Amino acid sequence: MAGPASRREWGWHPLTAEHAARVVDDAGVRPGQLVLDLGAGDGALTRHLVAAGARVLAVELHPRRARTLRERFAGADVTVLEVDLADLRLPRRPFRVVANPPFGLTSPLLARVLARGSALVAADVVVQRQAARRIAAGEGTAGRAARGWAVEVGRPVPRSAFRPPPRVDAVVLRVRRGRR
Repeated sequence: MAGPASRREWGWHPLTAEHAARVVDDAGVRPGQLVLDLGAGDGALTRHLVAAGARVLAVELHPRRARTLRERFAGADVTVLEVDLADLRLPRRPFRVVANPPFGLTSPLLARVLARGSALVAADVVVQRQAARRIAAGEGTAGRAARGWAVEVGRPVPRSAFRPPPRVDAVVLRVRRGRR
């Protein structure tokens, strides 16, 4: 079910339009780049990625949200994939990730996109601040996967940037090809 209970269960908190715009602006997305919005939800980030000229793969598991995304972005360079992140086939050509996934999926998601052989070139992901610090320090599954990548804890995302607000602080975790 795609209601508030599932939102709480996974720790998904949609960004306000203002803060979604900041995340996309800070990511430096350029026209024509392939960008994955993992856990696209209501399309807050997708909207700004489209405005930046990106080719967007919006990944959303929940049928109602996926249908809404298809309707909202009909005619735009957006492909909506209704698939679990664990089952997603990553692109073979270079891609970026700009996402606000459910907090509970941060580690497996990052471990997947940072895996050896991935065509990922950069990621800007809204995550819990404490998780970002662990990942940047090379701890845990995602932290180990991030070895060999330049990882930094970026812009703070205040609780007021989400509807509903989470009980934890968040930041944008920035990942780029290259050494720490």
